Amino acid sequence: MELLEVKGLGKEIKDGLAVQELSFVQQEGEQMAIIGETGSGKSSLLKMIAGLLQPDKGEIYYKGIRVRGPLEKLLPGHPEIAFLSQHFELRNNYRVEEELEAKNLLAPEEAAALYERCRISTLLSRRTDQLSGGERQRVVLARLLSTQPGLLLLDEPFSNLDQSHTRLMKKVLQDIVEMASVTVMMVSHDAEDLLSWAHRVLVLRKGSLVQQGTPHLVYEHPADLYTASLLGEFNLLPAPVFYQLTGTSRDAGEGNSWFARTEKFYLGNPDETGLICTVKNSRYRGSYFMNELVSGNIHLLVRSNGQLEKGATVNVCIAPADIRTIKNQQLKI
Repeated sequence: MELLEVKGLGKEIKDGLAVQELSFVQQEGEQMAIIGETGSGKSSLLKMIAGLLQPDKGEIYYKGIRVRGPLEKLLPGHPEIAFLSQHFELRNNYRVEEELEAKNLLAPEEAAALYERCRISTLLSRRTDQLSGGERQRVVLARLLSTQPGLLLLDEPFSNLDQSHTRLMKKVLQDIVEMASVTVMMVSHDAEDLLSWAHRVLVLRKGSLVQQGTPHLVYEHPADLYTASLLGEFNLLPAPVFYQLTGTSRDAGEGNSWFARTEKFYLGNPDETGLICTVKNSRYRGSYFMNELVSGNIHLLVRSNGQLEKGATVNVCIAPADIRTIKNQQLKI
């Protein structure tokens, strides 16, 4: 069932267009992720969907009814659309339970179950100015969910959290999506957050929609270098290197380059078809090593499970099917 429809949305700010001619649909229950460089219009888009920012053009429909902006309502916002900003707004000098009771529409047992899922049951008697950033965020999330929204908008929910609170918040969101009937749209800069969580990814650049699709599609087949760079490290391969790596020749097309993710390469036997390289460095990344390999004026980034010895000679191989063509436009991030 179609829950949200954005049609020709546009918003102009002082320095240019925040959003321009943006159109897409979100289905009920679909987890949608928005990704883009800083200033690409992600937060502005969420605020317009929530009814907190007035569009200059276009329309937003929630359950088939147009969402009115703050210039059309006395109290901005939509009662069924909840917006979690990066700032975790709570009134000071109030107890957590007082903050939660102010907006709660749930029965007592339902509210208690929600607070347990949000990991805030032990915080109810605490004052809001005694909470850490991660605790404040979970309290605000519980307060929003207690209003029984149909759509939850998350603006960079992990950006101001340390690693321990980030892991906890991810678990909370996972539990909420599995147990509550709420559709979620999330903005994040972290590709790992988006790829492991979303059903569909929308890529924005300068307010325009560059690409949309499943995480697998956008990661494996990015529309251009901009999209590829947002979702992880990669290598661009000139035609001679492509030929040497694969033993085949194929026209990439005018304006395109050969593209391959770092994990697609492997270190083959000396007699396999590949590219002989020298190890420039091998850096530990936790679950893998990232290796910078050099062959003449060609530099490659290649993952490996173990550390490679600096100065060693290796044969870098890749399956031809793991190399894609990609639009080779100028990249500015």
